[in-house]
Amino acid sequence: MEQRHLGRTGLRVSRIGLGTLTWGRDTDEDDAADQLRTFWEAGGTLVDTADVYGGGEAEHLLGQLVKRLIPREDLVVATKAGSVPDPDRRFDGSRGHLLAALDASLHRLGMEYVDLWQVHAFDPGTPLEETLQALDLAVSSGRARYVGVSNFCGWQLAKAATWQLAAPGVRSRLASTQMEYSLLQRGVEREVLPAALDLEVGLLPSSPLGRGVLTGKYRRATPAGSRGASEQLAAFVEPYLDDAATRIVDAVMTAADGLAATPLQVALAWVRDRPGVVAPIVGARDAAQLAGALSVETLSLPDEICQALDDVSAPVHRYPDQDWSTL
Repeated sequence: MEQRHLGRTGLRVSRIGLGTLTWGRDTDEDDAADQLRTFWEAGGTLVDTADVYGGGEAEHLLGQLVKRLIPREDLVVATKAGSVPDPDRRFDGSRGHLLAALDASLHRLGMEYVDLWQVHAFDPGTPLEETLQALDLAVSSGRARYVGVSNFCGWQLAKAATWQLAAPGVRSRLASTQMEYSLLQRGVEREVLPAALDLEVGLLPSSPLGRGVLTGKYRRATPAGSRGASEQLAAFVEPYLDDAATRIVDAVMTAADGLAATPLQVALAWVRDRPGVVAPIVGARDAAQLAGALSVETLSLPDEICQALDDVSAPVHRYPDQDWSTL
């Protein structure tokens, strides 16, 4: 699998990443092992997790499988911290919480360091410079090799990345930002992606298949065993089952028919090759489904197909993004 640099750093990652959102909860040890082995054998390196996935079980399971199956140096292990299971405070970006969470992640993973450590979300209750100081301390202490953020809007990403660049050699530049991005969710193109491109921060799209909807499996009904049928994730899928999404899915399926490809391959290839994108993070139900996603490595969409998909999925951006020359 092709490797890409993550932002303006020396870290190289596979251009498809493996997500572990359901590990330790909906995905058991045997299925997770099959997925990890399939991913590694295809040349995949980037494995993404978080301290809250499965209540910490995803990290624990990943660590156990790496010990048994894969040489540690063959993988780029990424995790996140900052989310808290507290209804009164969803995110905690304080230095104390983040560093304690990193230590707990390393313990669950059974690793001395992670390759990429990301703040899971912006915390308006903590000064941003305090949050970013935790990233610097993680790198300087050797507990993280590279750092990034997740779910930061455009101004938050720009402020954070600029702050880190203000003291080169002292502060650790942001390597990545992780955000949802797909044909069904192109909101990052308004401000996040321009900021990432300008500041040379690599984008790691989550839910690149529109929470599974872009595969076409929800066109007629909700399949048993799918995320849409899951008690925990049904509400996660439901917003993408409207009429607008149906038109986009139909276009993806038409393109797939014309290319003798699958809708999954078309949707994933589209987001993989967008400007600024480094590696979409793909979560799979089992190894067979993951293998279908990894088969996109050989597919590049023709320009006319990309343009047609751009047109049918184009988000409506007016002021302040409209062309002032027409006013």
